[in-house]
Amino acid sequence: MSARNDQWKFRTTLREALTLDAHFYEDAPNTRRTRRVAQSIVIAAAISNALGNAFILLINRVGITTFIFALILNVISVILGYYFWTFTIWKIGDRFKPRHVSFQELLVPIGFAYAPQVFNFLTLIPLLGIPIQLVLAVWSLLAVIVAVRQGLDISNVWAAVICLIGWPLIQFAVGSVQVLFTN
Repeated sequence: MSARNDQWKFRTTLREALTLDAHFYEDAPNTRRTRRVAQSIVIAAAISNALGNAFILLINRVGITTFIFALILNVISVILGYYFWTFTIWKIGDRFKPRHVSFQELLVPIGFAYAPQVFNFLTLIPLLGIPIQLVLAVWSLLAVIVAVRQGLDISNVWAAVICLIGWPLIQFAVGSVQVLFTN
């Protein structure tokens, strides 16, 4: 029963996170269960990103070792990007509101904000892969801005500034992994 309830919670949380509803991000409790759901969303986003890139790797006829290594590195880069982005947001946010929220408390709403990335497998669609990836990245950025605005109780402008400091680095790192194995 618990696994079924957790699955329902995952889907419900995913749907709510996609709407960019500020109340959803503000009301999300920092419990063991919500941390697990947030981590599941980030892992699903990482796997989805790897699946989207798998198609490109297959088209480029890379060897099996390179294929597996690229997929693993792709998953790891998304997950590490999540922790790095959360850390930069936390450190910069702490300058504005010292000791307002902990790093652990930010992991939940920012993990929820990775919900649009679950659709990254759609990047395998020929000619639409890059535009889809860009839309999903911006959608996640907007979700993180909402989450940070609510979590740190700051204005939209400051939340956007804080989030935009780490976002290009994350996009560059994940994009570099993709380019490394497709050329």
